[in-house]
Amino acid sequence: MLWFQNYNLEQINQGNVKTMVENCGIVITELNEDSLVGTMPVDHRNKQPFGILHGGANCVFAETLGSIAANLICDPSTHHAVGLSITTNHLKAVRNGILKGIATPVKIGRTTHVWDIKTYDELGNLTSSTDLTMMIVERLKEK
Repeated sequence: MLWFQNYNLEQINQGNVKTMVENCGIVITELNEDSLVGTMPVDHRNKQPFGILHGGANCVFAETLGSIAANLICDPSTHHAVGLSITTNHLKAVRNGILKGIATPVKIGRTTHVWDIKTYDELGNLTSSTDLTMMIVERLKEK
C-alpha cells in the first residue's frame, strides 16, 4: 500500500477546513491503492475575467491533490511534504462544471516525490497536465 496508514475521506477533507482548499471548493473524493482523486467546481471563485477557469486555480487544484497525496505517504509524526516545483500545461479551457483531478506518483523517494496530476472536465476531456515535485522535510521538534 502506498499510504502511511488507512485514511478515510472525511478525515482528509476535515483537514482542509478554513483553508484555500475549502475556499476553492476542492473535495477529495477517492483514495485508491495508487492514486488520490478530487473535484473542484468551476465557478465565480476561480474564473478569470474572460469567464474561464483561471490558470492559477488550475495549479492550486493540482498542487492540492499532489500535496495531500505526498503527505499521506509520510509519517505525520516525523515528516511532511512541501511543494518544491510545479509545471502545469493548460490544455483545454473550462467555463463551468466540476473538474476531476487524479494524482498518481511518478517517483517516491526518501527526500522528494514527483507526482503526475491530470484534470478532466465532466465529459472526460483532459483539461490540464501537471508535474509536481514535493520535498519531504523533517518536522521541527516542539520545545
